[in-house]
Amino acid sequence: MKIARNWQRERHSAFRAVLVFAAGLALAGCTGSTLLPSSSSSSSSSTAEGLLGLHANSAGGGQGLRELTLPEKKVISDAVGLSIKDPGTAQFRWPQISAAGDGAVNYCGMVNAKSPFPAYNGWQAYIVEANVSGGKVSSAVVCLIAGGKDVEIVRKMCKKYELDPGGAG
Repeated sequence: MKIARNWQRERHSAFRAVLVFAAGLALAGCTGSTLLPSSSSSSSSSTAEGLLGLHANSAGGGQGLRELTLPEKKVISDAVGLSIKDPGTAQFRWPQISAAGDGAVNYCGMVNAKSPFPAYNGWQAYIVEANVSGGKVSSAVVCLIAGGKDVEIVRKMCKKYELDPGGAG
């Protein structure tokens, strides 16, 4: 019995290490030429935060923030739904999105859902790269989603770039 518990603990620790490493690799695909560089004084871009290069949701340039429309929420929830179990029962918190013009914009939010990994069930923070066309979100891709103890990894990345993932529940 003790061996089984130790094995499960080691498996969970290994999964967390792989999650952090995979996040850095996956986030490389979420960055583009229109994204803002990290505000870090370090020139290294090998960390997950450096690779992320999120847009800031600041009100710079008079653009400000706006509420998502119902169709935009559907686009984002459909993208997030690919990463969770039973997306029909998920509960979302919808922070405001940048009111900047067309192009790629990163958006952080929270979803209360079942994860494919039971330790991550409950409130999960996520980052999506949304494509804005005609002033509306037309598509979205999940860059990172994590719950459990790792929810803070995503929340800290969002906050560092002045994006608001919303409350934890």
